[in-house]
Amino acid sequence: MSVITTVEQLEALYGIPGEASLVKELDHIIPEYAAFIEASPFVALATSGPEGLDCSPRGDLAGFVRIHDPKTLMMPDRRGNNRADSLKNIIRDPRVGLLFLVPGSGTTLRVNGRAHITTDTALCASFAVDGKAARSVTVVDIDAVYFQCARAIVRSELWNPARHVEPKSLPTPGQILEITSRKNIDGETYDKEWPERAKKTMW
Repeated sequence: MSVITTVEQLEALYGIPGEASLVKELDHIIPEYAAFIEASPFVALATSGPEGLDCSPRGDLAGFVRIHDPKTLMMPDRRGNNRADSLKNIIRDPRVGLLFLVPGSGTTLRVNGRAHITTDTALCASFAVDGKAARSVTVVDIDAVYFQCARAIVRSELWNPARHVEPKSLPTPGQILEITSRKNIDGETYDKEWPERAKKTMW
């Protein structure tokens, strides 16, 4: 196996980025980039901490990540599993990466920056959905923002309904939990109760 161990080896293999790959990166949001953020209902949030790396899904109504100003984003945190892996990481290492997806679009938007978490009452209330305020808000100070071309989305056919996987062909969360808990959790019961639990904790 040939292992690449230096940047020079990597550059020899891949070459130098073209102009289009470089000029698209900015340190602030322009209206064209804002359009993707405002249309996106889903973001992958990458963080780093003492225990390692984490990449966590974040989803809400389209435009749930708020553009406070061209250098600042605000993202509400809703009820979840309470692991709070991403938030714990941010407290100890503020560096974050965000990847915005827009259903139907091959173009994604990437943001790198530094974040902090606030529980400011008025700010959390401003993100309320169905009368429920956000539990906290992650504020991101932008270092870099740029779009990612559509190659990965096109290759994967992510938005092609004909390629969608039948959920019943995959293990259910309950089945996985029954195995990983060594049957301390009853998988069938977990799956039956999940839809009702999800309704109560959606926002």
